[in-house]
This record gives sequence, C-alpha cells and structure tokens, in this order.
Amino acid sequence: MFGPAGRSNAARDEVLREPDPHAPPIVPGRHSRDGGALATLRRLYPADHAVGRLGIVDAVDLGELTEPMLATPVYVPPLEPEAAFASPWSLPWLSYRLRLPDGCPWDREQTHQSLKKHLLEEAYEVYDALDAGATHDLAGELGDLYLQIVLHAQLAAEAGVFDMTDVYEAIGRKIVRRHPHVFGEAQAATASDVNRQWEQIKKAEREAAAAGAPAAEAAPVKSALDGISPSMPALAATQEMSERAAHLGYDWPEIVGILDKIQEELDELAAAETEEEKREEIGDLLLVVTNLARRHNVEAEGALRAAAEKFRDRFRRVERMARERDVQLRELSFAELDELWDAAKAETRAEAAAKRSAADPAAGSAQQEVSR
Repeated sequence: MFGPAGRSNAARDEVLREPDPHAPPIVPGRHSRDGGALATLRRLYPADHAVGRLGIVDAVDLGELTEPMLATPVYVPPLEPEAAFASPWSLPWLSYRLRLPDGCPWDREQTHQSLKKHLLEEAYEVYDALDAGATHDLAGELGDLYLQIVLHAQLAAEAGVFDMTDVYEAIGRKIVRRHPHVFGEAQAATASDVNRQWEQIKKAEREAAAAGAPAAEAAPVKSALDGISPSMPALAATQEMSERAAHLGYDWPEIVGILDKIQEELDELAAAETEEEKREEIGDLLLVVTNLARRHNVEAEGALRAAAEKFRDRFRRVERMARERDVQLRELSFAELDELWDAAKAETRAEAAAKRSAADPAAGSAQQEVSR
C-alpha cells in the first residue's frame, strides 16, 4: 500500500488534502501567509531555486512546483547563506560574516557598549510603528530590533560566553517554566490568575538564585520590584512597579481611593513652599496618576505620548493660523491664544468627521441629517 518513492497512500492523501484553517502552521510564526508545504517553501526559497524530485531526472524551479508534484518526495538544495534571507539563521550568519577580518570595518569596531544607543533607538522605532498595527513597516522595524539582539549574541559568541542558541534556550525555558497552566498541571482561568501565578514563580526563582549563590557572594533577598530597568522611561517603569505591587495585593480596593489620593497630592502641592517640596509633590502626583492609568488598563506612557502628539498637531495649527493673520504668538493675549486653540480643535474635529464620512458614506449622510 505504498505510492511513488515509498510514500504511503495515506501520506500522499495528507499532502493533497485541503488545508485545515485551524491546524497549526507548518512553520510556526508564519501565520500571515497561506499554509501548506508549498507556500512555506516559496517563502523560504526564491522562485528560480532548482528542486529535485526522486525518480525524475529533470529538476524543476520552485516557482513551477505544484501541490500534486509534492506527492513525489522532493529534494531542496540549500541556499548560500547570504541568499537565505527568510531563514531564521540567515541573520546570525550575516552578522558573523560582517565581523570577520575582511568584513565591515564599522561592524568590527562595535562593542556591547557602543551598540546600546542603537538598541534603544530601534526599540523606540518599533514602539512608534505599533500605533499603525500590523504593517509592513512594523515588520521592517522588528527586523532592525532583532538585528541588535543578533549582534550582541555574536559579540558574546566571539568572547566564548553564549550565542543565539543560548538566547533561544533561555527564553524558551522561561516561557515553559512560567506557564505551568499551559505546559503543566496548574490552573489559571483568568489573566489575573496568571499574573498572580507569575509573581509566585518569579519569587521562587529569586529565592532559588539567592540560595544558590556562594556564601561570600550571597546578595540580599531580592524584591518583587527588582529587575525593572532604571533606563526605562519613568512612566513605564512606575506603572510596571505598581503592577507588580498590585499583583501581591498592595493596591487600593477601589478606584475612588486613587482619586482621593490624587486630590490629596494636589492639596499638598498647593501647600508646598520650596522648590524641593514642589518637585517631590509633583513626583508623588505623577506616581498616583500612573496608578489610576493602571486601574483603567491604560498604558500611561502611551497615553502621554498620544496626548503630546495631539498637542503637537494642534499647536502647529495654531502657529499656521497666527501666520495667516500675520501676528506673532507672543504678541497675542491669553484670550486670543485660546481662540486660536479652539479654532485648531474645531479644525481637527472637522477633518476627523470628514474621514469618517469618507470611510462610511451612509454614516456621514446620517450625521448631516442630524446636523440639519
């Protein structure tokens, strides 16, 4: 009961069967593409890459390969490393090649320290690209960020410390270890259950690390707030700290308690006399406001960036309107500035309404009827 080249009829039928949309992808992570072996090969190899078929003398280009042809076992020769762009190991090889004596002078000069600023820049560019959702630009920015990871792993490999295999293994083990409700017998019905479980697991990891350290090097027992990078933006770091504390039960029972605390901090700020007191009270106020954002499931850093961008857009409109009136902003009264600001807001809202109307003409017509 075997078909061509020793392949069972059942295996052949499996190849030719219509793909199941709910089945896992052949190569996990390629969910954005059509599934199936042929689609995966076309993503990994160029169309003019020659493919051999067992029992058939003539090779065929990958672009000419069809699903029925896969009923016969095929041999796909390897690509040259510099051409295997879609392979997960292409970028590590490229970074290795750039660091060779006859590689790139710039890459050969880089160190962990010199690359730090590039890592931060690429992370922020990914952060900005996320506002547009899943786009091709985001794919490019993620690639730039991944390159930084690969470069640091290459430097570590040259020093004999670790390589990309260790990077993959470390994060893979951590994911499995911290998801016993998926890969073990633990139960977690809600995201809150998962967060509480994570804090317990991380606490156990910290204690194990402290217990395993040599006596002469033993560090103080770590806090749940350890590991938050001091280089993070202040709002993001503060929200992460408050989330960790809340997972351990250190939180206001109700949101009204946070609102009351905000009013308390405002009163203390109003009563502050010295610059140092004002600085401290403003810091306390920002910390409590960050807790309010957390309780509303709002990312404080992103919310402030969005508000700043909105201010930037409206202020540019105010500047344009002032130029159109041939006046300088510094020459206008507060009331006149406020008038320009209101005009900028109205202009923004009108443009937004026009976009909504263009996207949904029926809704736009209904809105016009209401306006009449």
